Amino acid sequence: MTIEAIRDFIRREPFEPFVIRLSNGEVHEVHHPECVALTKTKVIVTYPEEDRVVHCALIHVNSAEALQRA
Repeated sequence: MTIEAIRDFIRREPFEPFVIRLSNGEVHEVHHPECVALTKTKVIVTYPEEDRVVHCALIHVNSAEALQRA
């Protein structure tokens, strides 16, 4: 997975919530474009309501896909 591919999800108009899947099986949901930040080697996902931040190494990001609504 590339930073550009994730950046494409962040820039979609209108924004669509998406999930990031990691090689260890973790899944992180991004519900707002301001809740994710990108660096050269990391994806940083924030959960403001939980006061929590998750740093994901880009090499461990397997996929990003639109969040399926029930």
